[in-house]
Amino acid sequence: MPYELKPLACDPGAIAGMSEKIIVSHYENNYGGAVKRLNAIEAQLAALDWPAAPVFAINGLKREQMVAMNSMLLHEVFFDSLGASQASGALAARFDTDFGGVDKWAAQFAAMGKALGGGSGWVLLAWSPRDGRLINTWAADHTGNLAGATPLLALDMYEHSYHMDFGAKAGAYVDAFMNNANLAAASRKFAALAGA
Repeated sequence: MPYELKPLACDPGAIAGMSEKIIVSHYENNYGGAVKRLNAIEAQLAALDWPAAPVFAINGLKREQMVAMNSMLLHEVFFDSLGASQASGALAARFDTDFGGVDKWAAQFAAMGKALGGGSGWVLLAWSPRDGRLINTWAADHTGNLAGATPLLALDMYEHSYHMDFGAKAGAYVDAFMNNANLAAASRKFAALAGA
C-alpha cells in the first residue's frame, strides 16, 4: 500500500516570521518528494527477486528506504511542531526535571539548531524510554536518532526549510521556529508515550 501525504498539521499562513510560501513549498516539495521517493523505493523492493538479487542492490535500496522513510516521518513531526503553544501536563514537568525548566530546554535546543546553521540535519526533542528522560539530540542525513527514542519536536535544519525566507541567516530561522514551537502537540505525544 503506497504512503500518502498527511494533511499539513499547521496553518501555513499563521506561522509568525515564516512565509506561507516557504511552509507550502517545504510541505509539497520536500515532504511530498520524500513520500514519492519512498513509494518508488518500496515498488523496487517489492519487484526484487530476493534470493537472486545482488547484495549491493538490496543494501542500496534498504539504505535509501530508511533515508526516505525517516525524511517522511521527521517532516511530519516538523510540521506538527509549528503553531505557537505552551507545554502542559507531564511534558511541562519533564522540562523541569530533565532540563531545569522550559527556558533552559529552549536555550539548548535553539543553540543546537544555530550550531547546524550552514550545515544540514535535524534537532530533535526526543523521549528516551531507556533513560526515562527527555533529550535534545541531533540527526543527520535522515538516518540518525537516539536508538529507541521517539521524536516529540523536530527542527529541520536543511537549507530548504529556511533559505527562501532567511537566506544564510539560519539563526533567525531558528528564532522564528522557537517562537512558533507547538509544545501543546509535543505534550500530547509525550502523554501518549508516557501513559500520562
